[in-house]
Amino acid sequence: MSTSIQLVLVFAVFQIRYAKGDLFSCPSTDSLAHCISEDCRMGAGIAVLFKKKFGGVEELLDQQKKSGEVAVLKRGDRYIYYLITKKKVSHKPTYENMRKSLEAMKTHCLNNGVTDISMPRIGCGLDRLEWSKVSAILGEVFEDTDIKITVYTL
Repeated sequence: MSTSIQLVLVFAVFQIRYAKGDLFSCPSTDSLAHCISEDCRMGAGIAVLFKKKFGGVEELLDQQKKSGEVAVLKRGDRYIYYLITKKKVSHKPTYENMRKSLEAMKTHCLNNGVTDISMPRIGCGLDRLEWSKVSAILGEVFEDTDIKITVYTL
């Protein structure tokens, strides 16, 4: 009589979905995320569109968030995440601050039942971070969650 033992390994694979098109055309149930500086200037790039669409600059400033944290606005049934990745608008973010901001966003998502986030290629436009590194950090931060992330490109 022989006994065989099977070992089954199951790996959870975090996936980032990609969509071509306007970020603001995402489902209205998705929360949104992008990067800003502590001074909440939002004077260039996609940040200008966030400022026009959602306002709330004073509300963001009142939160007094620092680099590596996340400021949050609630608009309707969704959250708008402002990843604070640098001190001043003229500075460049670090990958470490990006990671810390994403961790802060993840904590807020888990505490508030957020399951879907849409975002641009965060930190990779005017801030010039490398998407291959940022997407790897995203994967590491969110791998143990069921939060779905969709990245929009034009």
